[in-house]
Amino acid sequence: MHRKHGITLAHHYVAAVTGASWNQAHHFIARRGLVRLTAQRPGPSPMQVPVAGRIDGRPWRECMDYEETPTLVRHLATAAAIVILYLTGMRPQETKSLRSGCCPDPEPNPDGSTPRHLIRSHHYKNVRDSDGHHIAAGEERDVPWVAITPVVNAIRVLERIVPEGELLFSSTHHDIVSQRNHHGALKRSSLDRRVESLVAWINQEATAQGLPDQKVPADPHGNLGLSRLRRTLAWHIARRPGGLVALAIQYGHMRTALDARTSASYGNRGRRGFHGELDVETALAAAQTAARLRDAAAAGEKISGPAARRAIIGATSMPSFEGALTTPKAAAKFLSRDGLVLFDNPDSFLICAFKRDTALCDPDPGATAPNQFACQLGCGNAVRTDSHARAAREHADRLETKAAHLPQPLGDRLRLTADRFRGLADAHDAAALDAEEAIA
Repeated sequence: MHRKHGITLAHHYVAAVTGASWNQAHHFIARRGLVRLTAQRPGPSPMQVPVAGRIDGRPWRECMDYEETPTLVRHLATAAAIVILYLTGMRPQETKSLRSGCCPDPEPNPDGSTPRHLIRSHHYKNVRDSDGHHIAAGEERDVPWVAITPVVNAIRVLERIVPEGELLFSSTHHDIVSQRNHHGALKRSSLDRRVESLVAWINQEATAQGLPDQKVPADPHGNLGLSRLRRTLAWHIARRPGGLVALAIQYGHMRTALDARTSASYGNRGRRGFHGELDVETALAAAQTAARLRDAAAAGEKISGPAARRAIIGATSMPSFEGALTTPKAAAKFLSRDGLVLFDNPDSFLICAFKRDTALCDPDPGATAPNQFACQLGCGNAVRTDSHARAAREHADRLETKAAHLPQPLGDRLRLTADRFRGLADAHDAAALDAEEAIA
């Protein structure tokens, strides 16, 4: 067993293997001088547990080593923390306040279906008493976090490390290497260091397993701070139709879950600080859509739709905005260009060159983005490329395949939908122009 001052004998391991008490093992080792012999002939301390994990179909270890186990438990807990932070949108302080039992298994619905898992815990931002003073202890969040399966699994792992009712990231139970008997939850700085340590271990393990392509690449922006995980999740959610509403609810920036059409309005988000964050994500998504359209046009793809000319103009005006949309002020200015901001809607197989006066999705008077979940056929803001037409046909083929295995009424409904998507693709092929023709 390796220690700071050299190799020594794992007393607890010897006691466990032999069935002796720790004192008995300690005195026997001292009398026989086994520590000196161990230094001359070091070796592993294999534990009598099966190795279930596989990498490329083979066991990832010949045996679990007693000396390595505390480090592996530490990395396992860190991985669980990353999963929770990344897939819920919690702030680090909110994650650290989670306790064992915070995510109980829900009771089945009357129809036999299983509801979603919900996480109940405290939040801390903008929590004040009647006199306006900040409450350091926070308060229980009105709307619980929605937990998908990987998050539930991560919580269950942590619940096996800490006792019932204890903090999931209790310093007392996670400091198993040094055992300094700290109290409370792990500090944020400690979690940051553990994330970097996990990355180093993953890269070391990838090399040892002959999988160099599985290494975590160096981040040009520095260490993987915990707050960056929350921001990354926002990137994914905000780029889906209706995603801004889901983002606001999951992140706790809506006091109540309003009707989707109502809550899509920027003015209905209850906390001022989140306006800018959503504007930035929306602007970056729109900028990315414009860049993709510009690249598609340069590659020879044709474009159709009543807003084709505006879309090409909006896409070609992007260079002056690239790299400048990371502040709320810049994002709001970019989104205010009514008629020139492009929004991808993969569910409708089109790009929306959003213009309030011609939009059929019933946007609010001051809206700077469409209600993508209410996209309507025949809208004057619609734009399609060859890629959209191909995707529509592929989707129609999938619907046809599914319809063949359903009862006739359901199958007929899917076939009608498939015909509608093929009709959209055919209309594109008949009217599509290249970029130069579209703006002529």
